[in-house]
Amino acid sequence: MHPDMNAYRCAIIRGGTSKGIFFLKNELPSDPQQRDRVILAAFGSPDVRQIDGLGGADVLTSKLAIVAPSSSPDADVDYTFGQVSFERPFIDYKGNCGNISSAVGGFAVDEGLVPAVEPVTTVRIRQTNSNTILVAEVPVREGKACVDGNYHIDGVPGTGAKVVIDWSHTVGGLTGHLLPTGHAKDTIVAEGRDYIVSLVDAGNPLVFIRAEDLGLIGTETTAQIESDHNLMRTIQAIRSQAAVLLGLVDSPDKAAEESPYNPFFAIVSPPASYEALNGLHVDARDIDLVSRLSFMLKMHKTYPITGTVCTGAAGRIPNTVVWDVMRPEARRNGTLRIGHPGGIVPVEAEAAIEGDTIRMTRLGVYRTARRIMDGLVYIRKSVLSKEV
Repeated sequence: MHPDMNAYRCAIIRGGTSKGIFFLKNELPSDPQQRDRVILAAFGSPDVRQIDGLGGADVLTSKLAIVAPSSSPDADVDYTFGQVSFERPFIDYKGNCGNISSAVGGFAVDEGLVPAVEPVTTVRIRQTNSNTILVAEVPVREGKACVDGNYHIDGVPGTGAKVVIDWSHTVGGLTGHLLPTGHAKDTIVAEGRDYIVSLVDAGNPLVFIRAEDLGLIGTETTAQIESDHNLMRTIQAIRSQAAVLLGLVDSPDKAAEESPYNPFFAIVSPPASYEALNGLHVDARDIDLVSRLSFMLKMHKTYPITGTVCTGAAGRIPNTVVWDVMRPEARRNGTLRIGHPGGIVPVEAEAAIEGDTIRMTRLGVYRTARRIMDGLVYIRKSVLSKEV
């Protein structure tokens, strides 16, 4: 034992196009404030470089998973997600990350939290953030989650074992309703102008808006959008008003501070051809719509899985903004193909519509995941006495 530091067991794991630090719940202090001090120090936050910790200094790599045997009879493990800020001492627990979620099942198998069943182990995961269940189908070999396979996802080099996750039980997880306002479209007034949006809650709540309503074509790169500071200010103004409608904050002025993670903000447009960030050519014939998504007040370099799930759900609801821009024949298909900055992501989206009632029966996505390292992260004892 080091006289100046404590050690905490953890793992760095890639889930989909994100990367996070995974802790078993019993490895962390039970006191929430002490726990968050340990987590922030493990990541090296707050510091935009996260140079004194394990964080990757990017919103896609500053992610947290806390996993434990489930306290619920209808789940195998409990999973708490946290988005760790590197700009201030704050961990946002008001949402979930689908990419990180895709690695939870494999982590549970490898840690012995669930019995390993070959060739596929089904893991029922309770997301404590929203108290909803997602179901992961994890390929298993010799008692461990498979890593090698032939499934490729845009945004990750190479291929891996295909993990299937069904999110249909997460609908309304944060707000209680698939359509939190009861409407397929709402009007938001921001900066003295009306904007037509759709607010949908599946996986995470999203704000959908047409690209043309923001003066965009829709195929712009993330850098082009982020460099337009007036546009980013407008996006945040609309998102802030939406956060109030969703019940996440009681004033738009509090959205950036109290709920920077949710809601996500998706800029959607009809199918079009463009060049992805990695040079991949995305052909309009291969996608059903184009989307560019903002979260944590920054543009996403690919597309988050919870955003994928919610976009799939929105595409099954008549008259939403997504329904309006998507390829008409895709409204009848079981799979929606989303063109994003890093390529294409498919989502299985099926719904049962009875009158005004819409019930999602399938929200399936495919990911790959692998453990990169595990060991001990050392935290200065002096840090644990500081206020978060």
